[in-house]
Amino acid sequence: MTNTIPLTALVDWLHRFHDAAVENRDWLTELDSAIGDADHGANMARGMTAVVEKIDQTTPATAGDLFKTVGMTLVSTVGGASGPLYGTFFLRLGTALGPVTEVEPAALAAGLRAGLDGIVARGKAEAGDKTLFDAVSPALAALDAALAEGADPAAATARAAVAAAAGRDATIPLVAHKGRASYLGERSAGHMDPGSASATLLLETLAAAVAG
Repeated sequence: MTNTIPLTALVDWLHRFHDAAVENRDWLTELDSAIGDADHGANMARGMTAVVEKIDQTTPATAGDLFKTVGMTLVSTVGGASGPLYGTFFLRLGTALGPVTEVEPAALAAGLRAGLDGIVARGKAEAGDKTLFDAVSPALAALDAALAEGADPAAATARAAVAAAAGRDATIPLVAHKGRASYLGERSAGHMDPGSASATLLLETLAAAVAG
C-alpha cells in the first residue's frame, strides 16, 4: 500500500472544502460580524464555488497546476483579506508541489508550510495575533510530528485537524493584533477568529479527503 496522496484526493479536498465553506457560510459570517466586516462566510463560499467550477471544467493535470489555479481563482474572486491570504496559500502550495500527480506526505507537509509562509509574508501575522495563523501553525507542527513518528497520511492529517481546532478555539480569549478585528482592541477578546475557523475547515476537509 502506497502512502502517496493522489491528485484525485487533492481534487476531492477542494470539493470538500467548498462544501464546508458553503455549509458553514452563516456561521463564518456570524463570527465575522462580531469582530470584522461580516463578509468572511460569503467570501469563502463564493471563492470556493468559483474554484470548483473552474477545476470541474478542466481538471489540472498536476498538483502544481491544480493549486495555482485555485490560488489565482481565489485572488480574482474573493474580496477582503481572505482572497489574497488564501490565494497566496494555494499559490505557494502549488509552487512547492510542482508537476507531480502523486504527492509524498513529506512534500505535502512542506508545501503546506510554504503556503503558511506565504500568508505570513503577506499578512505579517504571528502566534497569538488572533488570525488563521493560530490554527494553521499548530496544525502543521502536529502534521510534521506525526509524520516524523511514522504515521500514515490519514492519521497525520487527522492529528493536524485536531490541532487546528484547538488553535481555533484558543483564539477566543485573545485580543486581535492584525486585521479588522484589531481595531476593536480589548473588545475583540471573547470572540472566535473567523479566519481560524475557516482554516480549521481547510485542515479538517484535507484529513477527510486523505482518509478517503
